[in-house]
Amino acid sequence: MWGVIPAAGRGSRIQPLAFSKELLPVGSRTEDGVERPCAVSEYLVERMIRGGADKICFVISPGKSDILEYFGDQYGGARIAYVVQPNAEGLCDAIFRAACVVGDTESILVGLPDTIWFPPDALSTLPEVPLSFLLFPVEHPELFDAVVLEGNAVREVQVKHDAPASHWVWGAFRMSATGFRELKSLWQTPERQDEYFGTLVNAYLEKGGTAIGVQTGESYVDVGTLNGYRTAMTLLLSEKNRRSPLFRRWSQTRARSGHYGACE
Repeated sequence: MWGVIPAAGRGSRIQPLAFSKELLPVGSRTEDGVERPCAVSEYLVERMIRGGADKICFVISPGKSDILEYFGDQYGGARIAYVVQPNAEGLCDAIFRAACVVGDTESILVGLPDTIWFPPDALSTLPEVPLSFLLFPVEHPELFDAVVLEGNAVREVQVKHDAPASHWVWGAFRMSATGFRELKSLWQTPERQDEYFGTLVNAYLEKGGTAIGVQTGESYVDVGTLNGYRTAMTLLLSEKNRRSPLFRRWSQTRARSGHYGACE
């Protein structure tokens, strides 16, 4: 399975930085007894690997070679590839540019590299269906893409709606190989070329496509603002304090097998 990470955005909400926003230090990890900073995008990479991804594709802009230098060609047992998005033309363009690498025969996980969310294994709850969203409850859904459900079926995605009908927002999603092909084909029709994934999904649903929402997310923070950065640090501290011995044993097993220690 592939994990696709759109990382071509400028990060204007948290500038000025001397590096790509995806490398913003948030929290830390311990390697060989030495604690070091953890880049915010590492949280998503680790969650994708726990969700079943064994290959990661970063979609970057031409000026973000520091991401390539940071991650190289492998992370925690997953191979890494890079695709360039020449211009910032939205999430849909970023996702479907990855098609030249990921092909159309494997499932795909998609997440945002400037977010931190829990539980860390939530992606493993997304089923092998054409499209499934990992949903999180938030206080201000109007700032995100709110997902309106009927049962667990997605009825509508409300993109930054002033008065959304749901306080559940998507934080990541999974597409089967079939779902990826269908959504990509719809996006490429002359009348579409959506910038936002939510508007494309709404058109997909109107044409008879199906999607489900999985409400296993617990907490979700957008680290792309200064306030979000502060909130993320508080969240990481609280999660670290309540982690179970089972999580610590999982981290130790990763370390013994040659994987990095988990970001925390």
